[in-house]
Amino acid sequence: MHTPFRLFLALSTLLLTSTSHGDRLKDLADVAGVRSNQLIGYGLVAGLSGTGDGKDLPLTGQSLRALLSGLGVSVDSPISEFDLGDSLVALARQNANQAVQTDNVAAVIVTAEVPAFAKPGQRLDVHVSAIGTASSLRGGNLVMTELRGIDGQVYALAQGPLSVTGVSADAAGSTLEIGVPTSARIPNGAILENLIESPFADAGHVVFNVRDADFSTTHRITSAINSTFGEGTAVPLDSVSVAVIVPQDATQKISFISELQELDIEPGEPTARVIINSRTGTAVINRSVRVTAAAVSHGTLTVRVDAFNEVSQPEAFSQGDTVPVQNADIGVEEEVSSMFVFDAGVELQEIVDALNQVRVTPSSLIAILEALKRAGSLRAELVVI
Repeated sequence: MHTPFRLFLALSTLLLTSTSHGDRLKDLADVAGVRSNQLIGYGLVAGLSGTGDGKDLPLTGQSLRALLSGLGVSVDSPISEFDLGDSLVALARQNANQAVQTDNVAAVIVTAEVPAFAKPGQRLDVHVSAIGTASSLRGGNLVMTELRGIDGQVYALAQGPLSVTGVSADAAGSTLEIGVPTSARIPNGAILENLIESPFADAGHVVFNVRDADFSTTHRITSAINSTFGEGTAVPLDSVSVAVIVPQDATQKISFISELQELDIEPGEPTARVIINSRTGTAVINRSVRVTAAAVSHGTLTVRVDAFNEVSQPEAFSQGDTVPVQNADIGVEEEVSSMFVFDAGVELQEIVDALNQVRVTPSSLIAILEALKRAGSLRAELVVI
């Protein structure tokens, strides 16, 4: 039996033998508004060993000139319109831009994620990605960069040495690259400067959003909360959301939500689904899958072509030429396979037993499941990834 199919059987058996039990509310649903926020910024990485953008990206030179000007360093051309004509002024400024060396500098995009309820002064991990022609960010240092939210406001400042896992080498016309040397991160490389407001503190109720939409699950969450804390405490909104009335006092609110998240909830049965990974040959079937009556026969047709070369020699004293001759021997083999029958309403264990009995490979399993779905016998959603 093939190893991938053993894994499939093990997963199937685990699903079957696991007894039904309740899950904590915190494992089924998230509190609306308690979420992370994305930040983004544009900056420069300095200190590279000749692997920067160079003069191929004018944006890097412009950014470096603006940075130095902000630090009080004059990098502007002293040429003025009174000294030269407009065309000569433009040429002089272009030469001045080229005079700014950016071989050791790279333009980068900086991103970070602010967790919920993060406070000013807390540090964040930062991800840095080259956007120009830099070949590597190894050894670079991110210059102070403003990180902005979707509203355009600055919420954090990032700076520090980069940690690069990718390596690239180039010698004698050959290039070796391991990982991605143009992407890096700075652990704790940003400091949160401004508080991101959350409606959580002033809300008179909270909404729990179920991760897997299901009316049965939201109904059971509502019933469990109302039976524990009183009728009317929770109201289902739809297949995803349940609104819960909470105390106004911050301390009581936090304590109440903590108790809510520890409630045991029996979630609804999942949608019957078969997940197939066509690249790896992995197939996972959940316990809700059913099959109506169907007969299945699966065989393999093998075509074998054997090629061999010969040489045709002319007869003695003839005017013929020696020529090569290609011959081929073609054979067709078809494996003998037995047909097995799925009775109506058959469950997962019976499906696994039947497929295991005929010793199907992962690719054959995928073909059988797709054929059952096309025939209308597979009562499940077939997802190919």
